[in-house]
Amino acid sequence: MEKKDINTREDIALLVDSFYIKIRKDTTLGPIFNEAIKDWDKHLEHLTTFWESSLFFTRKLTHKYKGNPLEKHVKVDKDHNNTITEHHFGIWLNYWMQTIDNLFQGEVVDNAKRRARKMGSFMYLKIFEARSSNQK
Repeated sequence: MEKKDINTREDIALLVDSFYIKIRKDTTLGPIFNEAIKDWDKHLEHLTTFWESSLFFTRKLTHKYKGNPLEKHVKVDKDHNNTITEHHFGIWLNYWMQTIDNLFQGEVVDNAKRRARKMGSFMYLKIFEARSSNQK
């Protein structure tokens, strides 16, 4: 079966849902995510909107992402005694890439991979900046 590109909100929902099934079961990431997220259905819908806004920003979308993911990640790091490391982001990124490759291929897929790499690096750096600014 030939894989198709990510073209619709439903495609993104499939990606996000499949990805977070893996994250929730992971022995390193699962406990962090499962503690932080109380309503998984709502969270998955929110993340679907996030990725839809990120990947299809030139389209007229019914759902628009509103939120501050950096603020949420800094709080999770603080709640875990500043123990989030590059290892956590590496696991996250590996699951993202595996999930995409299992489901899709194409130009939007390549963009989703690039954006995830950039987002992971940015988030990782900003968490550490927040730690040092909280110590002042």
